[in-house]
Amino acid sequence: LYTAPDSCEGRCEEPYSEEDECHCDAECERHRSCCEDYHRHCRPEGFSTSRDAITDEDLLRVSEQLYQADHNKARPTDIAINPQYQASPDETGDQEDRCPQPLYKYVNEELFSKPTYASFVRLLDNYQRVTGREEDVTAEELREQDNFLKEVMKTELMKKLFTFLHKKNRYGSEQEFVADLKEMWFGLYSRGDGEQDSSGFEHVFSGEVKKGKVSGFHNWIRFYLLEKQGVVNYFSHNFNGPWDTYPDVLGLQFSWDGFYKEVGSAFVGCSPEFELGLYTLCFIARPGRACHLSLGGYSLSIQTYAWTKSTYGNGKRHLATAYVISP
Repeated sequence: LYTAPDSCEGRCEEPYSEEDECHCDAECERHRSCCEDYHRHCRPEGFSTSRDAITDEDLLRVSEQLYQADHNKARPTDIAINPQYQASPDETGDQEDRCPQPLYKYVNEELFSKPTYASFVRLLDNYQRVTGREEDVTAEELREQDNFLKEVMKTELMKKLFTFLHKKNRYGSEQEFVADLKEMWFGLYSRGDGEQDSSGFEHVFSGEVKKGKVSGFHNWIRFYLLEKQGVVNYFSHNFNGPWDTYPDVLGLQFSWDGFYKEVGSAFVGCSPEFELGLYTLCFIARPGRACHLSLGGYSLSIQTYAWTKSTYGNGKRHLATAYVISP
């Protein structure tokens, strides 16, 4: 019986093979390599109640804990934004600048001297934004990656995330967790023709240009810094989250050096560790699917995808993208 290579129909418990596009064995959840329909066809009935499963209730609870632990987030007085025009769904593709003013009226840049912000900002200029161009990673850039991970792991937020994942048997030690974060986020893969031209961090936080369009670029700090330089032009927003404090969520339309982003959802005012933590949680718990969280009593969903064309370690997948799903 022939089955589609990207489906688990008829393939449950099939032994792992690196030739397969995606997998259907019991370990695939840990390796983030399951086919998208794994849960429909194969997930063992008892697994959802076993000790290691990450349940929907777990995600709601731990996301609220991470939200409360974001001690480095912006205070209400640290940021003033000017959202101006709200685009309807049929206007987001118009590439029309409907907002004469910048999005950010004010940001207290003292935030950027906090260790996790400072080490994050240093990473942003390490990338060639056009896909298909090999990334040349210097020893200095590798040190910057390690320093960022070292700083975020000092925070209560990332310690809480590790504790949760350790209890769920995803990692045996903090050292193992940090090593996996480095591969998951900074490990290089090819979005082009074999060049090592991309990584999860570059795509999500720094942004890329692919086929003449902005790809990824879901970070408020990056947006603010480039808007201040005059290379990002804010066009409109299509979604403004229900939060009346930070972090908030916006869905944005903008142009970056003339390249357009139709909907670029982003947290506004959160710390770098908050975004890294939530996206990592969802990538580990619900790769390839909507991941339903709760922040300050409000629902929020994050979508992540794994890069399926290459692996690292024992069949693990790099992160391809992660972003807030704006309704």
